[in-house]
Amino acid sequence: MGPGWSADAGRLIFGPGYAGTIVRDGYAGYAHLAGAVHAWCGAHGLRDLRAVYETDPDGQVWARSMADLLITANAKATAARTAGKPRLDDAALAEIGSWYRGAVAKGISDNQNHRGKAGKDGLRLARRFRDHQDMILRFTTDLAVGFTSNQAERDIRPVKVQMRTSGGCWRTLEGLADFAIVQSYLSTAAKWGIDQLDALTQLFTDGPWLPAAIRPG
Repeated sequence: MGPGWSADAGRLIFGPGYAGTIVRDGYAGYAHLAGAVHAWCGAHGLRDLRAVYETDPDGQVWARSMADLLITANAKATAARTAGKPRLDDAALAEIGSWYRGAVAKGISDNQNHRGKAGKDGLRLARRFRDHQDMILRFTTDLAVGFTSNQAERDIRPVKVQMRTSGGCWRTLEGLADFAIVQSYLSTAAKWGIDQLDALTQLFTDGPWLPAAIRPG
């Protein structure tokens, strides 16, 4: 696909001038989507924290504290969302922010002069959490934003499988776009309880299946 394919693929997927919300990992290729609201995937954050903590439990206490915070904050956000609230209340946000900043401060101070790979990795991760607090805690200030991007990753997994079975890459963006359209159709049908084979059969007989809410007429 060429060295610049990631940015091109991003523009293809999100469209020019995309201004929605992206729940993502730390991949730098998303940086060009300047008009979008960025949120850090909590599942990725927890995996990074766990990896740092397990290499040095005594020296990376901050990572355990931060992981506990994310889990607690997600539980609060889920409860508030279920109750129909648009965001957590000010008291909850203040508590979460204080806990978050305390964990970051400890992570930086404990690893500032810590030699070895564990210390370097711990410091790098603590600084990342310091620099991206708004993104990481987006799910608490806007309850329309999910804690993870796991559903999106499950939906895009067939693309990665197809890449592996086709020599490790997509030959053209057009081919990728066609594949994505088919997968999007099948994934949406499955979420509505429609068997994927039935959805394909209907596509080639009566026309594409559509949710009732957007069906013409």
